Amino acid sequence: MDIRKKQRAVVDALEDIKGRDIVVFNTERLSAYFERVVIASGDSTRQVKALADNVQRKLKELGARVNGTEGGDTAEWVLVDLGDIVVHVMHPTARATYNLEELWGGKNVKMKSEPVSAFAKSGKKPAAKKKAPPARKKTAARKAVPAKPRKVASRKPVLAKPRKAPAKPRKAASKKAPARRSA
Repeated sequence: MDIRKKQRAVVDALEDIKGRDIVVFNTERLSAYFERVVIASGDSTRQVKALADNVQRKLKELGARVNGTEGGDTAEWVLVDLGDIVVHVMHPTARATYNLEELWGGKNVKMKSEPVSAFAKSGKKPAAKKKAPPARKKTAARKAVPAKPRKVASRKPVLAKPRKAPAKPRKAASKKAPARRSA
């Protein structure tokens, strides 16, 4: 199964049971064991367990292999190993404590919003929907006005105040012998 279809199926399975704060990270360059990390939160331990179980069930239906799970006993943090995708379903307190986004959060994966359906299993593409032509506005179109260039204040280098010429050295007063007084 293609990695993009698989990660879309994981996100759809988490959204089916109202998983919160779903994030997908591309970890190809960080780990040789898996390519994606999916992190999601559940409001209670019961929901965390249900989210992990739903991910397993949906992916088995699509023909993907589930290697195993961990943490189902306490259900504060359940890990689902899908081979090239690792899914962490966590209670919000555990998610805040362990902060996996900082560890694996190198590059977010942007996904299209179309859900995976039976077409992913069969490999066929659904028929493309035709888009309606854009509606015309009844008002006259405005002419494009070129943007005015912004005036950028020219920055002149700040010069220090010009220094005054150094004062001319005073001539030393000639030492004349004190005038003698006549007595």
